[in-house]
Amino acid sequence: MTDCVEQTTPVRREGPAEGFVRVRLDLSYEGTDFSGWAKQKGGQRTVQGELEDAVRVVLRQPEVFPLTVAGRTDAGVHARGQVAHLDLPAEIWAAEGDKLRRRLAGRLPGDVRVWRVAEAPAGFDARFSAIWRRYAYRVCDDPAGVDPLRRGHVLRHDRALDVGLMNEAAELLVGEHDFAAYCKKREGATTIRELLDFRWERLPGDALLGPVLPGLVVGTVRADAFCHNMVRALVGSMLLVGDGQRPVSFPGEVLAGGVRNSAVSVVRPHGLTLEEVGYPADDELAARNRAARNLRVLSPRP
Repeated sequence: MTDCVEQTTPVRREGPAEGFVRVRLDLSYEGTDFSGWAKQKGGQRTVQGELEDAVRVVLRQPEVFPLTVAGRTDAGVHARGQVAHLDLPAEIWAAEGDKLRRRLAGRLPGDVRVWRVAEAPAGFDARFSAIWRRYAYRVCDDPAGVDPLRRGHVLRHDRALDVGLMNEAAELLVGEHDFAAYCKKREGATTIRELLDFRWERLPGDALLGPVLPGLVVGTVRADAFCHNMVRALVGSMLLVGDGQRPVSFPGEVLAGGVRNSAVSVVRPHGLTLEEVGYPADDELAARNRAARNLRVLSPRP
């Protein structure tokens, strides 16, 4: 499982089949009680399974309409701005489309919400048309520990963190690189990614309780895509810098080494949230859809 991975299912068509309408869903979920996004053998509870079953029931159909998602999240990872699509027969969409969001609200469990249901523009694919994904990882380094109301979304770290040092280290990773040292390799999948932004900030405690409630250290990372375990491994290397166990140069040295480093832990999933997925303008969706299906290689260095 993964923060956000390349799917290895057979390549999907670039658009809906004749007589079908592609529908975009914007959704969020609390990942604690899910075994990740993707359906699995063994009957584990997953977001995809819950949502596909809910669509089937509210549309009163015997078959499941498969969902394609922008980023398959790991067990325990949350999502605030996830995007998915499914292809529905045109006659079903015409009859039921304007009722689908309301009906899903009544059918879905409380830890999944669909906020928007709309016919997708031509060329749209939730996965292949995306140009970036943005995640946030939340950490509390207060000696008292994590606010009990946030414990399912925040990692406790028992050493004080220097955000300035973490930002220096993060800046060295921005750009297009082979992130093999921060990914769990998967056969047939590339580990080349472009890290667009990576920054850390310290947020104050809750405005109502002031200094009584500990603040958070939040890492925000945005890339064109992420490979298996990438975000959580990047965070693990940053924590080593922030608490003084490793120098600022360490994460970059791990990256250059090209192999996993035993000192870098893949941090626990519950601190991670998929916050947003970015797409190009409508007239660029189809071109992005096609280009993203190609196996990536590193761009030549000047």
